[in-house]
Amino acid sequence: MPNHPFIPIIVGTDMNAYNMAISFHEEYGIKPVLVGKEPLSFTSLSSIIKSIELNPKLPEKETFVSFLKKVAEKYAEPKKKMLLIGTNDLYVRMIIENAEALRGHFVFNYLDEPLMNDVLVKSNFYKLCAEHGIEAPATYYYSCLSDKPFTDEVLFPVIVKPSNGVQYYLNPFDGMQKVYKVDSYDEIEKVIHTIKASGYKEELIIQDYIPGDDTYMWDSVFYMNTHGQAELATFAQVVLQEHTVTAIGNYTALITRYNEEMMMKLKGFLEALDYVGYANFDLKYDERDGKFKVFEVNIRQGRSSYYITACGHNMAKYLVDDLIYGQQKPLTLLNENYLFTVVPKIVLKKFVTDSGVQKDVRALLKAKKYGNPLFYKQDRHFKRKLYLLLRQINYYRKYKNNQW
Repeated sequence: MPNHPFIPIIVGTDMNAYNMAISFHEEYGIKPVLVGKEPLSFTSLSSIIKSIELNPKLPEKETFVSFLKKVAEKYAEPKKKMLLIGTNDLYVRMIIENAEALRGHFVFNYLDEPLMNDVLVKSNFYKLCAEHGIEAPATYYYSCLSDKPFTDEVLFPVIVKPSNGVQYYLNPFDGMQKVYKVDSYDEIEKVIHTIKASGYKEELIIQDYIPGDDTYMWDSVFYMNTHGQAELATFAQVVLQEHTVTAIGNYTALITRYNEEMMMKLKGFLEALDYVGYANFDLKYDERDGKFKVFEVNIRQGRSSYYITACGHNMAKYLVDDLIYGQQKPLTLLNENYLFTVVPKIVLKKFVTDSGVQKDVRALLKAKKYGNPLFYKQDRHFKRKLYLLLRQINYYRKYKNNQW
């Protein structure tokens, strides 16, 4: 195995973790170490992972720090830095909240805690958007500490979702959804009552529903180096997203596009915030006024962000060049034609209803300008290939039986 002055420690065992792992393997021939609370087939059946360190209590603060320190000590090698990467909001939040305790063992590039709270808590985030001229859907707020009904005047349908997603998912309940599309005040009250009963005590967002199918959704990824300067900006149109109620918002296919105006607008926003690290914006195009509206920004790379690596700008390399070698890069505005997908071709051909996007999908498939990172050629575990085959079959059933 090549000898590099760093060891990647990836926190998570899901698809996002796998995509980061293969980015390291592609660029450096390194098999990363993964840390998680439970095994998931995306990574547990992989042959390009060095090892997976599991602890069911990993999401607990006391365990998180002590367990990561033990992992660092176990895999430490002379003159090698431990490069720490989180792959979901909870783990990234915990890295940030415990940054001082972890810096003695790891290097990482994440924003500071006050800015994290401004960005992750949606009520704070939308205020920042308004201050910096970033368009967002019309938004109202409801405190789960209130006993009063929601009475603000809204036009239906609307979307109801938690302002603090991390806290929301710490209170699971039957029928839990990522977002709720509702058509009346009675439905709003039912959703509020259900969420409050789970123990969630923070604000809820009641937001204008922007019409349009999956192809009206857009994705934008940035890498902001440790000096707060943008090195990479992307813009991509969603082709399909997950249609099950617990997974809405997770993109399963997208096509890279080029929109310099939006890239530069979001770049200016991040630089004004002194943001560092990966940022992944979720947007939707509102044909009623011809504007892109920002829903949120994830403080990490997304599970579909692998298209960056596939287009020749390896996600892992940005982190390594910045944190290990101290190299700064000029800004790249990604301008490639590429179809990212984790669903089979038959799903793309059958369930993408927009004729223009369908035409582009077929053209990229024909030109071989597409890829599914889960079928990484260097990953040769037989059971994993069988698992992926079954997963592809199940995707067809999911799209056939679930409409959003």
